[in-house]
Amino acid sequence: MSGDAPLLDVVGVSMRFGGIVALKDVTFSLAPEKICGLIGPNGAGKTTLFNCLSRLYDVSSGNITFAGTSLLGLRRHDIARLGIARTFQNVALFNEMSVLDNVMVGAHGLGRAGFVAAALRRRAERDEEKRIRARAESLVEEFGLDAIAHRAVGQLPFGTRKRVEMARALAMNPRLLLLDEPAAGLNHEEVEGLIAEIRAIRDRRKVAVLLVEHHMNLVMRVSDQVVALNFGRVIADGTPAHVQADAQVLKAYLGDEAA
Repeated sequence: MSGDAPLLDVVGVSMRFGGIVALKDVTFSLAPEKICGLIGPNGAGKTTLFNCLSRLYDVSSGNITFAGTSLLGLRRHDIARLGIARTFQNVALFNEMSVLDNVMVGAHGLGRAGFVAAALRRRAERDEEKRIRARAESLVEEFGLDAIAHRAVGQLPFGTRKRVEMARALAMNPRLLLLDEPAAGLNHEEVEGLIAEIRAIRDRRKVAVLLVEHHMNLVMRVSDQVVALNFGRVIADGTPAHVQADAQVLKAYLGDEAA
């Protein structure tokens, strides 16, 4: 897809749950600062692959490397420090906490003060807390959330909560942002805004984006690259125009009459 060295390399990844093969020899790569849409019918293996990238699942075989480092030997909580952040289809926020506090939670992974220093409220810990708050406030402003920064997240509309989750994901300064069905539950106007926001995040933060999405209009408009899965296998990998015209993709979505 690009002359750039891959940021993310998925090579021969298979995933089995007992006798069920959820992924079979999945291979693709994503270059830095590119947007890739991961598509496929229900049950194609998209969420399973996302969970492998997030280290929620241990792959059965194959390898996943990020910036030259294999993810398979890492502990799950090390993924964010390496530079990978994720949002979820069902928004995973602390509903009783404010917008600002939720974003601060994301930034705490960058903290360097130890547990003892935090417990004793030493100066290093207090200074660190100020840096984390300043970073969170900057993200709240960047996402247009400053007017509601101190409102409880549970009181906000679904589309707004999605923006809060995206701001929180970016608090760790990731190089790769994983978006799990970001358009789910959004109306047409919100989807249009999301398309512009994803592009803007890539451009201003120089991150790569990998998104799982059923909203084909969004995927084809926002992506530089599209990878299509069906029954756990890659059936197409290329530009949006290439994948849209692929016979196997048409058959997967439309049935035998599309062949």
